Amino acid sequence: MQQKFVEKEKLEIPLLADPEKKVTTAFGALSKSGMASRYTYVIDKQGVVKKIYTTVKPDAHPQEVFDYIKENLK
Repeated sequence: MQQKFVEKEKLEIPLLADPEKKVTTAFGALSKSGMASRYTYVIDKQGVVKKIYTTVKPDAHPQEVFDYIKENLK
């Protein structure tokens, strides 16, 4: 399912499917209701989490993350 979405949207980044909620749990993003929280993690090329956004405002968030990456991950 993710692969079809990646192809349709022409994404150049991989998407993660986590049906067993292992990654969601490991990253502390599993809500009390059992659903994944809408968090954004900025991870550098070495696999180090550099920034965590726990509040996401859909209109401004993409630019906010882009600006952070541009300024901090060179």
